[in-house]
Amino acid sequence: MVRAMFPGTFDPIHYGHIDIAERAARLFDEVVVAVYDKPLKSLLFSPEERINLVKEAFKGHPKIRITGYSGLTINLAHDNNAQVIVRGLRVFSDFEFEFRMALANHRMAADVETIAFITNEEHTFISSTTVREIAMLDGDISSMVPSFVQLALKNKLLGMSDSQRPANALRD
Repeated sequence: MVRAMFPGTFDPIHYGHIDIAERAARLFDEVVVAVYDKPLKSLLFSPEERINLVKEAFKGHPKIRITGYSGLTINLAHDNNAQVIVRGLRVFSDFEFEFRMALANHRMAADVETIAFITNEEHTFISSTTVREIAMLDGDISSMVPSFVQLALKNKLLGMSDSQRPANALRD
């Protein structure tokens, strides 16, 4: 059995993430979508909220399992007997970051491979940051995220004052 780990913050999950996980599920026996709880960036949704959104996105996918985690991704891969870490590449700038991360992971655990999926063309512009920024400015994100994510974003943003909302670059 070949198990793959697809780690990320998923704040929020979008169609690019969903596409990568579903494509990975066609190649591997199981894909564990791992929601990281404490990244070095500000997040809109709590770990529990993000896990619930990811679970909703993959409801009915028997080969995709969801888990939350903290700590090193490579340790989680070992804890879950994953032989592969799956990453997605949208644009060239993603490659440099992912390349360095893959080398670091390989240094720590040569038994776990990293495989990068090139995003489908229609998802190249989508990032969680872009989705959040457009949502904060009341833009249409229906082509970027499932309806339950749209609703979660709307509800989250309605409950926040302007000073509580994360800074965004699109206003500049």
